[in-house]
Amino acid sequence: MRKTALVVAGLAVAVAACGNAPTTETPAAPASSGAPGKTLEGVKIEVAAKWTGSEQRNFEQVLKAFSDKTGAQVTYASTGEDTGAFLGPRIQSGSPPDVAILPQPGLVQQYAAQKALKPLNSAVVKQLDDNFTDYWKELGSAEGQPYGVLVKAAHKSLVWYRQPAFDEAGVQPPATWDELLKISQTIADSGTPPFSLCGASGWTLTDLFENVYLSTAGPQKYDQLAKHEIPWTDPSVTTALTKMSEIFSKKEFVNGGSAGALQTDFPTCVTNVYGQKKAAMVIEADFVAVSAVDAGATVGGDAKTFPFPKVGDTAPVVLGGDVAVALKDSPGAMALIEFLASKEGGEIWAKLPGYLSANRNVSPDLYPDPLTKQLGQTIVAAGEAVRYDMSDLAPSAFGGTDSKGEWKLLQDLLRDPGDIKDIQSQLEAEAKKAWKK
Repeated sequence: MRKTALVVAGLAVAVAACGNAPTTETPAAPASSGAPGKTLEGVKIEVAAKWTGSEQRNFEQVLKAFSDKTGAQVTYASTGEDTGAFLGPRIQSGSPPDVAILPQPGLVQQYAAQKALKPLNSAVVKQLDDNFTDYWKELGSAEGQPYGVLVKAAHKSLVWYRQPAFDEAGVQPPATWDELLKISQTIADSGTPPFSLCGASGWTLTDLFENVYLSTAGPQKYDQLAKHEIPWTDPSVTTALTKMSEIFSKKEFVNGGSAGALQTDFPTCVTNVYGQKKAAMVIEADFVAVSAVDAGATVGGDAKTFPFPKVGDTAPVVLGGDVAVALKDSPGAMALIEFLASKEGGEIWAKLPGYLSANRNVSPDLYPDPLTKQLGQTIVAAGEAVRYDMSDLAPSAFGGTDSKGEWKLLQDLLRDPGDIKDIQSQLEAEAKKAWKK
């Protein structure tokens, strides 16, 4: 989805804006702590992922470090944005790539059910145990069997703001939801709508819900709702939707009001903050950086971020990202995934722009710019409480389709925030249909 595809561009822009342009030289692979010699000399490995452009070039530097260490010959194939359309025919024909990097964990479940994935061997599972929380291990598993490793992350728990608008209103970045509402009223009273909402892009509203829900309901409830183990009529959902409505229901809080917000897509909502200067804040992920710079802002100057404020007991950290799986049962495939899951592989990648790691042993100090370092620190600090984008875990008919399911119904909430119970009933009806399929 676009919401994760833009991450690299955004972080690359942030690097340039912060004046810390990284080197383009290929980093040398650290000395191996394993057996001496190139143990995969002559072995050919094909890896497929959606990345193109600078994102592909950076990943190929990581692959080169692996090749230099092991002797393996690694080739890269881009799947394009529709990973399933690329992999499906190759799986059916019996000629899949050795390793695929999937943009949605739901594909792990789909391909595991088709018997298209190879279980991770003990060496890769050890890397998972050593470097990742149990949640990430579960995310890449099906029926209790580990198949995938989250090798790259995107940070979705951010609020971007325009510094001059905060200065004019005399406010500081908030730490809690109540503080956010308080400064929003102050900003509105100064003559500027506090929020530019991207209501025409329904996925931005799911991102907002996920942050509020994780903070108010906590990680355990979040997991249950993500799997539809509890209904969308649950009181915990009522609480989150009520909190969202505290913004939606105040006309002076939203640029253009509800009607205007529902006609504003992403990235126009960003342009409204930094180009048109019509609002003070936009709630979205790290990839806002590219649109902010396109609008004439400077990341770290007039375009700044603060962590999504605590609404309940949990400081929310919601991630998107990409999961590496093996489609061939070969030593080369498992060795590459083991490398990508390791501290060594993560540290090589971390020095390049546009990368975030969920590996708790990759130091945020290695990231090449202040924004990425800050985001990396919040991922590590969140520990067991960090969670994956809920809508990307759901069946696409519910969590990932324009004008349907969760996207449409959260747009309906923005349009009329007064009837939360009805919205919940419709969400539950749509969820039942989607999970049944």
